[in-house]
Amino acid sequence: MKRLIIHDPERLRQATRSSEGRRRRNKTFVAVCVITASLSLCFLAVLLLSILIQGAPSLDWGFLTNPPEQDPEEAGVFPAVIGTVWVCGICAVLTLPLGVATAIFLEEYQPQSWMMKKLHSFVQLNITNLAGVPSVVYGILGLTVFAQMFGLLGNSNEPVVELGAEYFYQFVTEEGEVVFVPVAGPDAPQPALVDGMTAVTSPDGGRTVTLHIVPPGGRLPRDEEARRWTLRHDDTGGIISEKEWYHMGLPLGRSVLAGGLTLMLVVLPILIIAAQEALRGVPLSLKEGAYGLGATQWQTIRKVTLPAAVPGIMTGSLLAMSRAIGEAAPLLMISGIIYIKFAPGNLMDEFTAMPLQIFSWAQE
Repeated sequence: MKRLIIHDPERLRQATRSSEGRRRRNKTFVAVCVITASLSLCFLAVLLLSILIQGAPSLDWGFLTNPPEQDPEEAGVFPAVIGTVWVCGICAVLTLPLGVATAIFLEEYQPQSWMMKKLHSFVQLNITNLAGVPSVVYGILGLTVFAQMFGLLGNSNEPVVELGAEYFYQFVTEEGEVVFVPVAGPDAPQPALVDGMTAVTSPDGGRTVTLHIVPPGGRLPRDEEARRWTLRHDDTGGIISEKEWYHMGLPLGRSVLAGGLTLMLVVLPILIIAAQEALRGVPLSLKEGAYGLGATQWQTIRKVTLPAAVPGIMTGSLLAMSRAIGEAAPLLMISGIIYIKFAPGNLMDEFTAMPLQIFSWAQE
């Protein structure tokens, strides 16, 4: 290795001064970065401390478990917290696989034909543009597509197709027992009361009983057990429903599922772009080494590229979900409900969320 030897004293002094100047500038830049970061952390600490000082006296178990009330002393955030968990859970379950799969397609599977190249560039251009669209636009889109389904399936408040729901007519027997007679749907007429028909004691799996129907002018049976399950021929009942947590129907209406799908549209471009950057950051030598050992493209992606890109993908996922949790405009377009006193129990329930609850309280 050759060493540079400077024999001219003036050039040596100039080189020394230049080196010292670069070191001073480097130290100054580092100091500025440290001061800026320290100030940012101080501002964050002051903000969190002020929030803690102001909010701690009002934070108790009742605040977390009570529904919203007109009296501030009794108001809580339980329905909003559960609604946020439902909506963001649906958003995460749908967004993460779709976003990562799209990023893998765009980065790892380079098109060969002219048509696929055009499709590739079209998808990439749209994802880049969609990342900058205001969230309220996604709310309008979700209301039209998911909640109302373009109006093609009728009224969104009455699903045309349902899954995970059972309907019953509820009757009260002569001895005060409540029985449930299954019917086909929410619009089914009251079933004709016929002697010997069957009913259940609970809509969620109670035991089956045989009903005794008293005809016009007839008398109640003398047997106490038979009278326990006896109805008169002109008794009227009311329809009720039993819905599982996965209950859903089309159109989706202003439901938890529609809200989760709308938030998916909001954060999907962000996640795709973050996953693409993580995949680009994987060293090419790792992929070439896998190919050199005889691995296929999919094996290389699954065993080498994805594990190396997981930290970046997780960072992008956290950023995307943090935005989803804080979105108010699209959820306001979908839900339209701010004051709600019950937590959602299935995918088709109405809901509110923490951003909507905070928006409501800020107005008041």
